Amino acid sequence: MIRHILVALSGVLCLNGFAQSKLDYVNPFIGTSNFGATNPGALVPQGMASVVPFNVTGSEANTWDKDKRWWSTPYSLENEYFTGYSHVNLSGVGCPDLGVILVMPTTGNMTANPREYGSKMAEQKASPGYYSTSLVKYDILTEVTATQRAGLSKFTFPKGKSNILIDLGNGLTNETGGSIRIVNRKEIEGHRMTGTFCYNDGTERPVYFVAQFSKAAEEMGAWKKMPEMTAERSWSSTSGAFKYYLDYQSMVSGDSIGAFMSFHTEADEEVLVKVGVSYVSINNARQNLNTEIPGFDFDNTLKKAQSDWEKALSKVSVKGGTEDQKTVFYTALYHMQIHPNVINDINGEYPMMESFKVGKTENGDRYTVFSLWDTYRNFHPFMSLVYPGQQLDMVRSMVQMYRESGWLPKWELNSAETLVMEGDPAIPVIVDSYFRGLRDFDVELTYEAMIKSATTRGAENKLRPDIDFYLDKGYVPYEKEFDNSVSHALEYYIADWNLGQFARSLGKEEDHKRFHRQSLRYKEYFDHEEFNMIRPRLADRTFYADFDPKQGVNFEPSPGFHEGTAWQYTFGVPHDIQGLVRLFGGKRKFTSTLQRVFDEGLFDMANEPDIHYPWLFNYVRGEEWRTQKEVNTLLDTYYKNTSDGLPGNDDCGTLSAWAAFAMMGLYPVCPGDMDFAISEPVFDEIIIDLDKNYYEGKQLIIRKSGQREYISSIKKDGRSVNGFFIDHHELTKGGVLEIKK
Repeated sequence: MIRHILVALSGVLCLNGFAQSKLDYVNPFIGTSNFGATNPGALVPQGMASVVPFNVTGSEANTWDKDKRWWSTPYSLENEYFTGYSHVNLSGVGCPDLGVILVMPTTGNMTANPREYGSKMAEQKASPGYYSTSLVKYDILTEVTATQRAGLSKFTFPKGKSNILIDLGNGLTNETGGSIRIVNRKEIEGHRMTGTFCYNDGTERPVYFVAQFSKAAEEMGAWKKMPEMTAERSWSSTSGAFKYYLDYQSMVSGDSIGAFMSFHTEADEEVLVKVGVSYVSINNARQNLNTEIPGFDFDNTLKKAQSDWEKALSKVSVKGGTEDQKTVFYTALYHMQIHPNVINDINGEYPMMESFKVGKTENGDRYTVFSLWDTYRNFHPFMSLVYPGQQLDMVRSMVQMYRESGWLPKWELNSAETLVMEGDPAIPVIVDSYFRGLRDFDVELTYEAMIKSATTRGAENKLRPDIDFYLDKGYVPYEKEFDNSVSHALEYYIADWNLGQFARSLGKEEDHKRFHRQSLRYKEYFDHEEFNMIRPRLADRTFYADFDPKQGVNFEPSPGFHEGTAWQYTFGVPHDIQGLVRLFGGKRKFTSTLQRVFDEGLFDMANEPDIHYPWLFNYVRGEEWRTQKEVNTLLDTYYKNTSDGLPGNDDCGTLSAWAAFAMMGLYPVCPGDMDFAISEPVFDEIIIDLDKNYYEGKQLIIRKSGQREYISSIKKDGRSVNGFFIDHHELTKGGVLEIKK
């Protein structure tokens, strides 16, 4: 049945064949298989709260997952066993966290064990701001929607005893602990600890909540899982014992805890529950809830969510293409509006970086969930072009994190630094934004922050491991098995190139020379004699001996490289492609080697270090047709209007940004470089409404015409474009980019 629903969701059409709204072209089930790690839950753009079906656990009949580390998402389409709606979640990430504050409706006698209270799902439906499913075990229809800091659930019960559970013991986070209190017969409050993203210690953070019910409970209580049976009134199960307390209004604290409200319902009676969240306090969670959802009006809350999505998605309009291509495109935009998300409450308060102090926003929103190693490559340039106001707030958020913690973020989550992945990725994000014209932030303080991470020696440097040898010798040596040394350095080179460009724009010429020179030291890794590619190098300058360029396929460990092979990193110097061409021995050798990556299956569409590869043919005059060929092939192969329609983990919108750019015929090969590479657009016409607060143009129109196999000419406002690149500032003047085949 679910498969049929996916087809139905691929585009709701009017009689004239055109979509009623952009929402009709969003399929939230895209990416819910094939490790895409997305989910179909209800949320609004950049929402702190999201109401997501949690189904990564199972019953004895559905195979209970004993090792949650394998799950990085609260939802997978293949799983049928539903255990509630979680209210703070991550989308498209590779490690588990959040997925907590679960609300679960049941009927009949109470049980606190998710193995027992869970139910199979049926008749799933999803659209932006809305999700519903029926629970087979209980004959309950569940429907959910959301605001920025709260979720609203509507449960249609059968006649009899009905229950709504709030389970704080179940979830994805590796951290445990929380508290819960029944305030009265219509309200529950509490908190749940989260953190240890990718199993990092020291990143714990409480999330607070207030839940309010549309109907007063006839019976209510709390529970706590006990190591041994000590209570007179308790449930026993194969997974342990639960002690529970009826009419309990004191605080219950611990790991596996929860509370419930029970009602007598008539047939098809609706009971609603709304949950407000905050990372600051219970009082703020209550204020968020009462402000954003003052009553229990499900329809109007949903309409507001849909309106927010319509506004966000309507920044770009397309004509032509197939219905499935439009769905892939608008779903990509949808996924890009999930993270980073706001973390400040309605009153502006937020948890400060790397502390439990409370800050307050003064200019715009405070953002969180910065998967920067992924998103610096394409997501943030897309945001700068289409959503510059949001991007500027993201930059300001990163700069404020430096003020609060002393370091720019690397992989930040809920105001805690996880230090996941490689490099110094905040630098290219901020520099790229600055050069695109988003400069309303403390530039000198930001430069100070960049210099600190680029020059601080030793273990004190949180962002750049192996910094000392890099500064002295220009590269990071291979010293031990699977040390990611080459990956470290390649990311430092990109950051230093950006820092050098930033220094020059600020009149700091000596710094420009220093960091630009440093950025070209990637040549230390190039093996001219044997492999003619990048290869790990030891401290004595000899190359790593047991080198296999293909080792690392499917993310298994590879000496010198993080999550990839030497092939997926060798062209990873986008700031100096012409220099790389010379290293390869000229344009012909460069082109043939790059083509080999695609012909022999050495390219990985799901792996960020090589996702710019298809556009590199544009740097060789006469070979640009190869970019068009490979981009179109990759789009057709990996991006589809199906649950497995992403190549892999969406990485907080990075793979979606790749698709959106590719379908528009543009790509930012090197953040910090204002040139977009050009390829063939999927659509006949793309219209981007430019933000008048940041750009002089009103609309950018990208128009495709002609019937040839490859592009024959490119014009901007009637004037020929020399080559297959166009500057960001030329595009933001507005006008028409004509691409003729």
